[in-house]
Amino acid sequence: MRERIYLDQAATSWPKPESVYLAIDGYQRMFGAAAGRGAYTDAVEVSRRVERARAAIARLLNAEGARQIVFAFNGTDALNTAIHGVLAEGGHAITTVADHNSVLRPLRLLEKAGSVEVTRVGCDARGVIDPDDVRRALRRDTKLIAMTHASNVTGALQPARAVGEIAKQADVLFLLDAAQTAGELPIDVRAMHVDLLATPGHKGLLGPLGTGVLYLRPGIEPRVASFRQGGTGTFSEDDAQPETLPDKYEAGNLNVPGILGLGAAVEWLLARGIDAIRGETVSLTERLLERLHGIASLTIYGPSAACERVGLVSFNAPGIDAQEFAGILDSSYGIQVRAGLHCSPLMHAALGTLPHGGAVRLSHGPFNTPAHLDLAAAAIAETVAQIGS
Repeated sequence: MRERIYLDQAATSWPKPESVYLAIDGYQRMFGAAAGRGAYTDAVEVSRRVERARAAIARLLNAEGARQIVFAFNGTDALNTAIHGVLAEGGHAITTVADHNSVLRPLRLLEKAGSVEVTRVGCDARGVIDPDDVRRALRRDTKLIAMTHASNVTGALQPARAVGEIAKQADVLFLLDAAQTAGELPIDVRAMHVDLLATPGHKGLLGPLGTGVLYLRPGIEPRVASFRQGGTGTFSEDDAQPETLPDKYEAGNLNVPGILGLGAAVEWLLARGIDAIRGETVSLTERLLERLHGIASLTIYGPSAACERVGLVSFNAPGIDAQEFAGILDSSYGIQVRAGLHCSPLMHAALGTLPHGGAVRLSHGPFNTPAHLDLAAAAIAETVAQIGS
């Protein structure tokens, strides 16, 4: 059987560390109890393991404490919790053309409702925004700056620390979408002046689908309303949602099997070392860029230096739609990549890739090898040659 070469890690990571599978299966077989819903032995042990996962994520982000970590259903849910929570009473928000629909669509909904005004900051040819454009967009009624840490189209790292400093000086909440960076490169929410950070658990964090994380800086809870209410297992005598973290934003039963799998994944990342993972990512990205730049007719998007991007590269070839190109890689070579608009329409509009049907995206992770990327580059070169012949 032909080897499956999976290069869609920016969509969801695969495979997972073995400890992730063991944690999920072990919970389902041995425990099965809900977290925070019982005082018997197994329920207490489940709650302890959930809190261990929370603490591991806090260490990964250098959060002030485990209670600053809120579990969500996915990255989109975490972003919606933050965006709707901060803008519950209206105001002005700033985002960028590099952002994902998980940011753009909630803001567009609030904008259409007439309660929120939104400024969308542009980018340069590499897909990188200028922090001064964010500064110039600030208004007296600005409540939120929401920005991706890295584009899921170009891979370009954004100047998050500089934007965080601008937000801090203006007393505006800064929401960082770390979907493409959490687990791949070091993140220090305190040093970066991040007020809220949202990320899915299933991408660079290497956890299962259906998991997400929202970090909140201590003290900002009064500025972030909860838009989901229900049981928390705490303060059950009160019919109002608790104001304490993480209960304020964790209504209903948690996805315990997913969270325990996520916790195992984050502990695997911590043990391996994020700096080491980042070094391997940059090395693989350099290798891929070098080989793709050797294919003359390709248009490659994003920064030329691997250290200025995450582990993904997007391209287009003349004379062929992006989806068709990806289909050939899959059917003829067993190379699985993502093609299309990647839920980031403004980024593709800025790059001029809409007529191509978006772009072809290759994204690698900790379990990919140099051989995987070499085979992908050779398949791309062969496909381009066949199109041109």
